[in-house]
Amino acid sequence: MSFISTEPLSPEARRARRPGPGTRGRTLARLAGRLAGRGWIGWLLPVALLLLWELLSATGGIRANVLPAPSAILAAFWRLLLSGDLAGHVAASTQRALLGFAIGGAIGFSLGLVNGLSRLARDVTDTTLQMVRNVPHLALIPLVILWFGIGEEAKIFLVALGVFFPIYVNTLLGVQGVDPQLVEMGRIYGMRRATLYRRVVLPGALPAIFTGLRYALGIMWLTLIVAETISASEGLGYMAMQAREFLQIDVVVLSILIYALLGKLADSLARLLERRTLQWHPSFRGKD
Repeated sequence: MSFISTEPLSPEARRARRPGPGTRGRTLARLAGRLAGRGWIGWLLPVALLLLWELLSATGGIRANVLPAPSAILAAFWRLLLSGDLAGHVAASTQRALLGFAIGGAIGFSLGLVNGLSRLARDVTDTTLQMVRNVPHLALIPLVILWFGIGEEAKIFLVALGVFFPIYVNTLLGVQGVDPQLVEMGRIYGMRRATLYRRVVLPGALPAIFTGLRYALGIMWLTLIVAETISASEGLGYMAMQAREFLQIDVVVLSILIYALLGKLADSLARLLERRTLQWHPSFRGKD
């Protein structure tokens, strides 16, 4: 039979039971790691900046004619939402962005895949594509207007051109970076060429392809902001230009914030697709 001692511990025994500095540090590091893995932790800084912005606006630290308070921008958002104008502008911008991304992304992925698999195709086309890539696509706006006019075709072409090169370059590098030993192993096991490309080459290139996808999404919104200032009749860029004419600074800032939120949403969806698709990859295994 055992007994539990009720005598108070000596000071030496209490110090021995306390966790050491190293143990506390490891515990805090594990806790910080768990918090950092949660999606909401990334929104703490933007929320803190918004609160600081509102405080400075309320106390006169930021003048309203320089930068309206978040509450004023929220009021403008609600006003445009109730009128239905905001939904129409967001829909027009999203349609242009997605259509240009689909065209430019499909062409870039196809050419990157072909040039990565074929030495002949790469020798014929890659030098020309790399020269064109070094020309800023937004510098082509005057030429694009001459080609397509000021209609939707010009805006979609600029977006497609902007997203083409990030996807092309990263797809090409991803295919070229596939481990040759894996390809040779697939051949030893008797894989046909189509099966080898589908089961070995393409999965091996996916991490680089997703890098290009996320970069292209940022270029897509950046290009669209500029493209929608070309005599547009709807869209977020048009809304911002109209607000500038009437000195509606709250609507101008609202347009910029909506662009930022749409870009964040697109990037979050790409990251989600990346995690779901690359669960087999060591760098993504076990991530939520």
